[in-house]
Amino acid sequence: MLRSKRFEVRARRPVNLDTFVCEDPALGLVAMNSPNDPAPSITVVKGRVVEMDGIEETDFDTVDRYIAAHAIDRSIAEEAMAIPSLDLARKLVDIVTPRDALVRLLSGCTPAKLCQIMSHMNVVEMMMALQKMRARRTPGNQAHVTNWRENPVLMAADAAEAALRGFDELETTCRVARMAPFNALALLVGSQTGRGGVLTQCAVEEALNLRLGLKGLTTYAETLSVYGTDEALRDGDDTPWSKGFLASAYASRGIKIRFTSGTGSETLMGYENGKSMLYLEARCLLLAKGAGAQGIQNGAISCVALTGALPEGVRAILAENLIAAALGLEVASGNDAMSSHSDMRKTAKLMLQFLPGTDFVTSGYSSMPRRDNMFGGGNFDAEDLDDWMVIQRDMRVNAGILPITEEQAVAIRLRAGQAMQAVFRALGFPEIRDDEIEAAAMAYHSDDMPERDLVADIAAAQSFLDGPLTALDVAKALDEAGFEDIARNVLAMQRVRVVGDYLQPAAVLDADFAARSAFTDRNDYLGPGTGYRVEGEVWDRLRAIPQEKSAIQMVPITSGSPGVVLKACGRAGIGADGEVVIGIGPAFAEGLDHTLCGLSHGEVLAALSEGIRSMGLAPRIVRIRDSADCGMIGWEATQLSGSGIGIGIQSKGTTVIQRKGLAPLDNLELFSQAPLLSREAYVQIGANAASHAIGKPPMPVPVRVDNMSRLRLIVHAMLMHKREIAAVTSDAPAEEMEMQLVV
Repeated sequence: MLRSKRFEVRARRPVNLDTFVCEDPALGLVAMNSPNDPAPSITVVKGRVVEMDGIEETDFDTVDRYIAAHAIDRSIAEEAMAIPSLDLARKLVDIVTPRDALVRLLSGCTPAKLCQIMSHMNVVEMMMALQKMRARRTPGNQAHVTNWRENPVLMAADAAEAALRGFDELETTCRVARMAPFNALALLVGSQTGRGGVLTQCAVEEALNLRLGLKGLTTYAETLSVYGTDEALRDGDDTPWSKGFLASAYASRGIKIRFTSGTGSETLMGYENGKSMLYLEARCLLLAKGAGAQGIQNGAISCVALTGALPEGVRAILAENLIAAALGLEVASGNDAMSSHSDMRKTAKLMLQFLPGTDFVTSGYSSMPRRDNMFGGGNFDAEDLDDWMVIQRDMRVNAGILPITEEQAVAIRLRAGQAMQAVFRALGFPEIRDDEIEAAAMAYHSDDMPERDLVADIAAAQSFLDGPLTALDVAKALDEAGFEDIARNVLAMQRVRVVGDYLQPAAVLDADFAARSAFTDRNDYLGPGTGYRVEGEVWDRLRAIPQEKSAIQMVPITSGSPGVVLKACGRAGIGADGEVVIGIGPAFAEGLDHTLCGLSHGEVLAALSEGIRSMGLAPRIVRIRDSADCGMIGWEATQLSGSGIGIGIQSKGTTVIQRKGLAPLDNLELFSQAPLLSREAYVQIGANAASHAIGKPPMPVPVRVDNMSRLRLIVHAMLMHKREIAAVTSDAPAEEMEMQLVV
């Protein structure tokens, strides 16, 4: 079979490494609107739900019973369910309808009703609604901080940098489970080195997770997974009631909790009962609300590749985020697990949460390289930080990551390593050497770190967990070693646990440890001019990316030697036959010194002269003072040329060959792509100009192909042309120039 070469090329594109599957309701392979999903309905008798989504109370499974008893506001259920779903969808998008009114109404809706509302909305409408419905006014972000070698020094350094970059929460996990105490300790010390008030967690088995919290090493947890069917819950040895009890255990000890769910999990486990992924996720979200969780980590999470394999799967992921926000839950909106081989597809999915903002745009941005990510690889990682910050700057959007300089990063990483060294020394843990600290400050990934005795670290970590030491001992060790500010931050994290303010919905802590939550930082978006705006100091920080340069830094007045000395010798006159006049711009080798292709102005003049002489003619150089336009420079050169042939060249390198008698915008040859020219090209341009003068056919000029040159150099070109224009002297005559090349 003959194949189109274009189709063959496209078949090798990264996106075609992704998996795409046809819908099959019987297998649960439907993202939204399965024919097996129930129609919305509710019957409330004397304050008791006796029927929901077509199922009688006697036939309720455990999920139905829990939702009916604890999640649905029965006082408004019949009112809310009576409103057409399309009307509720329009209210979600409507900038006049306040968030509080919608949270009230949707709290009376059943899972099927919530899904039906979403079915009326396209992704743009969902994004508009999400901007209004997120709990906290100010969007934020969470980072993952892990490493393959379980190196506590590197982990502390990465945590400090992540905190300095503005992440509100940091999460770690373990390759070796018994290293959890040291990983949690490294995250605590590192985070409070970078910025006071950053919340941390260690994602391990629940009993161990709770023990770490009781020692004061962690401040939040999100490993409480819920599922939308009885069978899936049982497979995880859980019930809605056990999850509610565990949530209370965390909260009673001052540990902020949110549940985890996501479209596709029940299908992946084989217990979806033929329902759509979004319908089952709506049940999960109501379970989280009923259990008293302040928030949810959702957005397909680890199942994202399964949900994304289906038609409108990414739309369903956005819908689950919106349902969660509409129920009043804090939303950590996924974008953490690898979702696609295609950078374009990954970014398109990200924008659905990045642009409207969520409480946490990712539920774990991989702050380290992908190979060190023990969560199974990040959707975006340390290599993508610059892209992320540039997009924020492009769109004036705060997606929770702040720019920092290389110097700031190295300094804070060094300090975190030194703080960990002091803690390990004071508490009798295995030694942290100075070379480890230096390596952690400069490392790319954990392979750049010196080897540690992992067996000794594991033994010490277990002793730390089993013994009497707590975060208070960590604070004391830091204080006695001269790290008073970090010690104060660690101690303050223990105080906020006692106060409990950060257990409020969508709470994070400011640098002064005040809680910003759905109560103290309430989302008040009601259309243009309201709600969160990126402005003031935040905008100043977001736009000041380290790559940004001033005009003078980008195009210095002189960045080096132009490679030529040009001496003005008076007003230029008309020359004799046998010459080609090279007309140069007003700033050529006088304020500017290199072309866009990187050649010095001396090298360009030498190459043009070489080409002219190769055909037996002589070059003559004149400076055009009254114009910066390449066509006019060339046209004026022809008026002075004895042969009637002139070359016009701007300081940035754009060149034209012109003949006397042609209009200024007409020409013999134009070389407009200055970045693509080379010395060989300028030699041939000179030879071609001379060929035109003696009546010989010109030869092709060698020009490179670089489709990215415009993207790379357009700002440089503009700034150089502005400099050229600034050097123009109106009505000034052309000047004869004497050339002396400088080696």
